[in-house]
Amino acid sequence: MPQNAELIKEKIVNFISQNGPSLPVQIAKAAQLDGIFAAAFVSELLGEKKVKMTNMRVGTSPVYFIKGQEAQLENYAQYLKSKEKEAYLHLREMRFLKDSEQEPAIRVALNAIKDFAIPFQKGSEKYWRYFIEPEKEIEEEKKVEIKEIPKEEVPIKSVVITEKVEKPKRQIKKPAKTSAKSSPANKKKEEKFLERVKEFLSKDSVEILSVEGFGKEELTLKVRVKGEEQILIAYNKKKISDKEVIKAAKKASEFKLKYSILSLGELPKKISDLIEALQNMKDIEKIY
Repeated sequence: MPQNAELIKEKIVNFISQNGPSLPVQIAKAAQLDGIFAAAFVSELLGEKKVKMTNMRVGTSPVYFIKGQEAQLENYAQYLKSKEKEAYLHLREMRFLKDSEQEPAIRVALNAIKDFAIPFQKGSEKYWRYFIEPEKEIEEEKKVEIKEIPKEEVPIKSVVITEKVEKPKRQIKKPAKTSAKSSPANKKKEEKFLERVKEFLSKDSVEILSVEGFGKEELTLKVRVKGEEQILIAYNKKKISDKEVIKAAKKASEFKLKYSILSLGELPKKISDLIEALQNMKDIEKIY
């Protein structure tokens, strides 16, 4: 390879080394290259394992960094979206989380933030650790927490105790009683639906990129299908209406992406006939 190409790659590595994790546009500017050429050099550096790339995206761009700069990726956590950011902040605060104890949307979000959430197995249970926290230290800390439970000195346990004390007080009021009874059932229903969607997408090799919304009967995901990003709206019901199709279309337009819809039943004939009729239609004009 020509010497000048090697010098350009060295310049890129030095820039990232001095400035920390960087975006493609910053690298291109520092190397005084067109974005396409800069991307080609960075691609070579990735192949040579001199540079690493995040799973996270800032807009549509990844962040490039070198080994040892992982902690500095925290500076880009602000670009995480909705549930991903919520999961990130929760994991950063707690340092480790037991997967089975998290609500369904947070579990999906933890899977999506691969740069910040590292999974590990302890017995038959799956856990998540904050990416800059050594796994050994977390396991040791967990042992200390278990020993200190009787003393009530561990912050994590004090929070749990507070919640247990508050619940009986709330149950005195009728509205609180209703939510206490329905909440576990709703959570179980949502979790079961989420697992069905994940299993279905996994069979079709569809990658979940992020959770954009999670409700009682509706799940909105950003996914990648054959290299193309799309919005996927899954409805936890057997019949969907034309209003829900329109709502899904509007939601996808906010992201400027194509969209797909999943439901538990067949698409109503009225809607499927309309979709078929629109496929070859060029335009509708008003006579005036």
